[in-house]
Amino acid sequence: MHRPLLDYICQYSKSFLTIEEEEMITKAFRPKKMRKRQYLLQEGNVSKYTGFIIKGAMRQYYIDEKGLEHVVYLFIENYWATDRESFYNLTPSIYNIEASENTELLIITRAELVELMKKIPALVEMIRVMDDRNAIAMQKRISANISNTAEERYEEFIKNYPHFAQRFPQHQIASFLGIAKETLSRIKRKPSR
Repeated sequence: MHRPLLDYICQYSKSFLTIEEEEMITKAFRPKKMRKRQYLLQEGNVSKYTGFIIKGAMRQYYIDEKGLEHVVYLFIENYWATDRESFYNLTPSIYNIEASENTELLIITRAELVELMKKIPALVEMIRVMDDRNAIAMQKRISANISNTAEERYEEFIKNYPHFAQRFPQHQIASFLGIAKETLSRIKRKPSR
């Protein structure tokens, strides 16, 4: 079950994992199975774990004061599911992280991750690359939300994440894009150019 995680670490670092390092990672990351609609994190709780998704799909969202749901992240295989602020600062989260499908994860606590990072250079490299990629993706998403039309945001989403459209309901994709589900329906009905 740990092979996808080990491969991911090697893919995003220049260092190789030794057999001993692989064993440390395998021991520290525990398998967790979640049913559809089960929570990894609920608003008000501290995000005790970060989870590497082996199989399944999850979403991170919050509910505003009007009761509207706002999806901030969508996760599938080879994605990390956590509220980063809560996980690193050990503060209560404003988010919920819920399984959108039956999901299998490998989870680790912040303390365990910090200990592993002291011993495994490849893990530190992977996290640095992952943080950089996340920052770039967030910057692009903010720019798109500020300057792109709803149709342009959807086209960019489909171009960059074509597999997400089959994994998540339309209303969750619309929320992720910051548009009404009716707007997304209208965009999808338009003939292709």
